[in-house]
Amino acid sequence: MSKKIVWFVMSVLVIALVATGCAKPTVAPTAVPATEVPTEVAAEPTAEEAAEVEASPEAEAEASPEAPVVSDKELKTVSIQIDGAAVPYYAPLYMAQEKGFFAEEGLNVEFYYAAAADIVKNVASGNVEFGFPNADAVVAARAQDIPVKVVSTTYQEGLGAIIFGVDSGIKTPADLKGKKVGVTSHGSANYFQLEAAMKSVGMTVDDVNVEIIGTGAILTALTQGQVDAIVFSKLRTIELNNQGYAAADIVSDQFLPSFGNVLISSDKLVADDPATVDGFVKALNKGIEYVINNVEESVDYSIEKMAPTFAERRDVVVEILNEVFVKTLWQSDYTKEHGIGASNVEKWQKLIDNSKEYGTIDKTFSASDLLYIK
Repeated sequence: MSKKIVWFVMSVLVIALVATGCAKPTVAPTAVPATEVPTEVAAEPTAEEAAEVEASPEAEAEASPEAPVVSDKELKTVSIQIDGAAVPYYAPLYMAQEKGFFAEEGLNVEFYYAAAADIVKNVASGNVEFGFPNADAVVAARAQDIPVKVVSTTYQEGLGAIIFGVDSGIKTPADLKGKKVGVTSHGSANYFQLEAAMKSVGMTVDDVNVEIIGTGAILTALTQGQVDAIVFSKLRTIELNNQGYAAADIVSDQFLPSFGNVLISSDKLVADDPATVDGFVKALNKGIEYVINNVEESVDYSIEKMAPTFAERRDVVVEILNEVFVKTLWQSDYTKEHGIGASNVEKWQKLIDNSKEYGTIDKTFSASDLLYIK
């Protein structure tokens, strides 16, 4: 064999070995076990419940996209459990990973999904570093001395609303008197929102005819005239209008101040590793800001990579993000002054005190014990 041929063969082998050594291994994450919750938590409808999505197992189990540029060896892998299933409404988390915002903070994030109450318990016990449950579940857990902290108030208000047809004659909660109003259960956040709404006009739930209707049937009950109104997620108002049913709503947050999904971590992680907590929050905030300015791109990415079952509803998701998430959930008068994800202590205290008043928790506590504010 000539020297030229030998040299050529050796060169090919070297190139192949270098390429193999540089390739980044793909490791499937291990599912985080669910744990039992001491008591049942009444949770308001989350974004995914409002969309009534049954994501495929493949979509739910899909690992987060790899962060660009930075080597895995330089990143700390952390996990987050998200309420429900993979849906495009969680685009800020997905884009924070895709655009490298987490990587900039030295983090690689793995995504998992669970029920809100299980998320709180898993975060407290250290099974996962972060959680994204609804605020009601967090308040209920803290009232049971489960050691978690809200590290970012991601949604600045609750998602609940009284929804009705535009031709129903309903303008205020007082107009519900004597009418049939659908809620998902007597222990649901929907029911407490209805109580608060009626109380605001000097009435009680006894002044309306409450109908208990399952999540899967509650919209049909409204559109087919089986009830005059429902208390559910305000995201549904937009969806109903897109489906040809002229709907309007009264937002429950004005009667019963609340929050939707919020970012939590454990008391221990906040105390022992604030740099990781701060880095995650910073990256998430960048993700929110990115989605605000790039809604369509973010929706398309989220549907393609994380939530393919939303493909046929892409346009309504874009509208919901623009009209609800951008205008009222991710941003508020409070965030204009204090920044994305800021926690309004006074409003959190109202949520805690109202939860005690309406019987969803057994004892009240100070909001400052729940919130991580630098």
